Amino acid sequence: MAPLRLTIEKGHFQDDHGRQVTLRGINMAGDAKFPSNPDQPSHVPMDFFDGDSVNFHSRPFPLEDAHLHFSRLKRWGYNTIRYVFTWEAIEAAGPGIYDEEWIQHTIEVLRLGRSYGFYIFMDPHQDVWSRFSGGSGAPMWTLYACGLNPQSFAATEAALVHNTYPEPENFPKMIWSTNYTRMVCQVMFTLFFAGRDFAPKCIIDGKNIQDFLQDHFVNALAHLAKRIHEAGDLEDQIVIGWESMNEPNRGLVGWQDITVIPSEQKLQKGTSPTAWQAMLTGSGRACEIDTWDFGGMGPFKSGRVLVDPQGESAWLPTDYDESRYSYKRDPGWKLGECIWAQHGVWDPSTDTLLKKDYFKKNPKGEVLDYEVFTNTYFMDYYRKHRDAIRSHHKDCILFCQPPVLEIPPSIKGTEDDDPKMVYAPHYYDGLTLMTKKWNRYWNVDVFGVLRGRYMSPAFAVKIGETAIRNSFRDQLSAIRQEGLDYMGNHPCVLTEFGIPYDMDDKYAYKTGDYSSQSGAMDANHYAVESSSMAGYTLWLYMCQNKHHLGDQWNGEDLSIFSLDDQPLPLSPLPPSPSNGSTTSLVHKAGPMSKKAFSDESAVNPGNLKDKLKTPSISSDAKACDAPPELTNAPGYRAAEAYVRPSPIWTVGKIVKSGFDLRNCIFTFTLKAHKPSTEEKPTEIFLPEFHFPKDQCEIVVSSGKWTITTDDEDGGMIQKLRWWHVEGEHSIKVTGVQRQQNMALGREEEEGYLDQCQQSKCSVM
Repeated sequence: MAPLRLTIEKGHFQDDHGRQVTLRGINMAGDAKFPSNPDQPSHVPMDFFDGDSVNFHSRPFPLEDAHLHFSRLKRWGYNTIRYVFTWEAIEAAGPGIYDEEWIQHTIEVLRLGRSYGFYIFMDPHQDVWSRFSGGSGAPMWTLYACGLNPQSFAATEAALVHNTYPEPENFPKMIWSTNYTRMVCQVMFTLFFAGRDFAPKCIIDGKNIQDFLQDHFVNALAHLAKRIHEAGDLEDQIVIGWESMNEPNRGLVGWQDITVIPSEQKLQKGTSPTAWQAMLTGSGRACEIDTWDFGGMGPFKSGRVLVDPQGESAWLPTDYDESRYSYKRDPGWKLGECIWAQHGVWDPSTDTLLKKDYFKKNPKGEVLDYEVFTNTYFMDYYRKHRDAIRSHHKDCILFCQPPVLEIPPSIKGTEDDDPKMVYAPHYYDGLTLMTKKWNRYWNVDVFGVLRGRYMSPAFAVKIGETAIRNSFRDQLSAIRQEGLDYMGNHPCVLTEFGIPYDMDDKYAYKTGDYSSQSGAMDANHYAVESSSMAGYTLWLYMCQNKHHLGDQWNGEDLSIFSLDDQPLPLSPLPPSPSNGSTTSLVHKAGPMSKKAFSDESAVNPGNLKDKLKTPSISSDAKACDAPPELTNAPGYRAAEAYVRPSPIWTVGKIVKSGFDLRNCIFTFTLKAHKPSTEEKPTEIFLPEFHFPKDQCEIVVSSGKWTITTDDEDGGMIQKLRWWHVEGEHSIKVTGVQRQQNMALGREEEEGYLDQCQQSKCSVM
């Protein structure tokens, strides 16, 4: 049996030669959130409720485009992919009906990714439960199974859905995330995680709704895992692991009083109902509800409005014909009435609240909070998920993702302290994400506020860009430390972080000036690199991103790639002949390497060029060859901030590693327990844009090095290979320091990156 390509030893990833592996990854791809047939991004209302007949057969992209996307990501230095897919893609047509064509497409995409050397882990993605409740993830039939009527969510504000919004182009930015605290999500997540305790009357197909939902979700994932296993050439070699459900939520579990907004609910925007108000409007009653907005200092109350569904209910009518699906609802679960009314929480005949603390305790009388939820209800689900996947992929690495920014489960030293587990938190700079502005002057230590580290939130304000960057670093370090304290010695991989590109009313799209995006992106990467995490997967790569539509999902625009922007050139310098006599610089790109598939190549082998939807851009292209998608002011989309050097394989343990973008200096310190071998030294990704091989200054504390672009990676990336003896050693690489945006004829704006990144030649 071949050795595992990636293992975990003492809290670190290792390759089959014992070198420490750093996962430098990307989420691929945002396109997977919505169907390909029909192509139904979130701004398209047509046929939206025909959710049983959709398919995802071309997600994340058509098979013929796979080499284009894989080569692009490889060129940018990524070695890891978080493979985004949804439950809906597997089981859209109805309970237990799996889409084998999509599964086969997925297997073929994964198979093509193998030749690029990626580590891929599977991400069963969801946002606010489903597309039909304003996000992505679960099939439409899950909502009907819970007695809900998706076609009435708009009138009742049970969920705010972009596809059904009266003016999709004016859908409020980032308001989709408030669906977690609206009725549909509160119902669905409560039933999914805790239906047995809080909705015992909800019996379907002879089991509680909790088991019905969890079994279908987990079985669908296990079916995909089985098919990947049966493929024979993917498991462990390309697919190294699986993540648990993306961004799980507790619903109403542990809410102390449903008549008030919990103090821990930090996100409020638009109408902000209490859970009790959401129950009333969800049942057709009119309510006056507070409205909130998000400003520079966070959320603030902006007014009060009347939400009047005029009698329309978010629950299915009593006489609804359920024969379209195969399930059978128990007679004790009545359609046409709120399930919480059926469980005695309120009386719909008088609209009287009877049990405002219904969700405060479990049936045993134990008081619940988010930490208890994570350690009980979430962990019960996680074990079921883990065991189902491992029944097919026995050596699978499990990426455990507890609720976002909550305390991780206390499993250190228990049976759940799994040696093949990874802690997989998420982190976003909320101020930048919500306001879509990069504020260089102040930000807030949100994690510190959530953990009660300040007497007042005012003390959590960080002034100045250096303080902001250090605050991001400290927050990520604290997140990592919590994983060690509560879960045990496991690698911590930040599986989501990112920035909005449509900052400042899309100023960059009008001018080509991406200095704000570059500053924000660099600050986030600096934080990850300085926090000693084992790796990350940046959100997001979106194949069909365009300036006017962004990621085509809820108004978000976080993709590092856009059809309307130029790819970063390979090098800031014109091509020059290789210096064959220089012993420390080696270039060995094969003539038929995968390099030919990348954006920067003028030639594509195998007639792929005729099939590409996006023309490639060469560093020596003529002006007339510019793709028609490019706007009048194309930029590099702040690529200089995410195409950055990073250790790939380290002989020994990483002590510290980081990239100073402003001065274009990469520093790296390791501690080796043995000398590196001739065949497998320490290897570092060294992007040619920052470090053209003839213009690098390299200082090492010991050992010898070489810079290569060789056939091992298909001639696609430049690497620094470093041979050293045992002990602690360091390397410093200084590249080309440039100003930003001058390649596009733009003057640099004031900010942290005044002296940053600039090419000396333009890409037309």
